[in-house]
Amino acid sequence: MTVIQELTNLLESRSSPKRRSPAKKLRKLGDPLAGPDLLSALKRELADKRTWETQYQMVMALGHCGYRESIPLLHILANERFEHTMFLVAVGDAYVRLSRLSEDDSKPLFDILTIRNDDALLDGALRAVAMLRMEFREDCTVRIIDAVMARKQEHSWSWVAAACPGWSGAAVEVFLDQCLLSGREDIKTAATAAKIKEYLKWNPL
Repeated sequence: MTVIQELTNLLESRSSPKRRSPAKKLRKLGDPLAGPDLLSALKRELADKRTWETQYQMVMALGHCGYRESIPLLHILANERFEHTMFLVAVGDAYVRLSRLSEDDSKPLFDILTIRNDDALLDGALRAVAMLRMEFREDCTVRIIDAVMARKQEHSWSWVAAACPGWSGAAVEVFLDQCLLSGREDIKTAATAAKIKEYLKWNPL
């Protein structure tokens, strides 16, 4: 039995923490072979709102495994409301990872921007953009920055700033200058690094 098979078998454990643990390990391995079992496990898991942390890790694992067959379900989840909005961070993150047709395809992010849901969904999408170090044309970065600023939610700035080392243009510089005036250390740290075109290492949940 392979490591992947051993881990996917554990996704059927009776205890939620014992299902969450293999999901986190599969996320780290990023093997597409785990995709079908992860998707099946997530569909079962969604029936219990109490296990959102396990659901979060399963969605993240699907994103890291590159299992595009999960996109239809992610699109449905992106349009639903959840008590634990951190789950939507995973949905936004995985949607961007799986839906892009090229390394720097901005369409999935703009798809997320059209969905009226909790800001956690956009935070996840922006996190994926930053973690994947996606680079966009100047007109694209202007649209992203304008859209985020229009929401007037400062907490969303950090992942935009974290993505900025690969972006250029006057709008980026103005945005980073504004980030440096923030009272939030995570935003200022990301902006400071972006000013010198340096990507920081992030370790999200």
